Amino acid sequence: MSARLLAAAAIAALASACGAASGGGAGATAPTPTAAPTAAAGPRAAMPSGAVYRLELALTPEQQALGLMYRESLPHNAGMLFVFDASEPHHFWMKNTMIPLDMIWMDESGKVVYVSANTPPCKAEPCATYGPDGPARQVLEIAGGMAAKENVTVGATLKLMDTPRSGSPQ
Repeated sequence: MSARLLAAAAIAALASACGAASGGGAGATAPTPTAAPTAAAGPRAAMPSGAVYRLELALTPEQQALGLMYRESLPHNAGMLFVFDASEPHHFWMKNTMIPLDMIWMDESGKVVYVSANTPPCKAEPCATYGPDGPARQVLEIAGGMAAKENVTVGATLKLMDTPRSGSPQ
């Protein structure tokens, strides 16, 4: 299935599941984002700087296709963690993404294998794809410019807390 069809199917599935209007056409409303958990509980990541980020999880193919599309901002110290069932190359694009993002690819232990910093939104198709040619098990998206501020570099390890080990919902 093409990325465009997968994204459209994911938006339609999420819209029907949570009652949000489906996105895509002119004048369409964006899906309503879910609130990130508080810093004291729920999924979170400790950065090399010591900062702790609250995480939303993208575990299913539908959640992963939607990602952070249509968001006009991210809360301070928040992000989205994509967890996959297999370690393999996972490439991302910025279609319908409204803000620059830092995308951080990691292995299953949280070791950073690739960083795409200040990745710009896609303004016109075809949209570029980003990611390593080598395997990764999870990808963290945070606000553009924050990876450098949090000392996130290839080889660093992020401590992931209260996160699943696979993309399959538990």
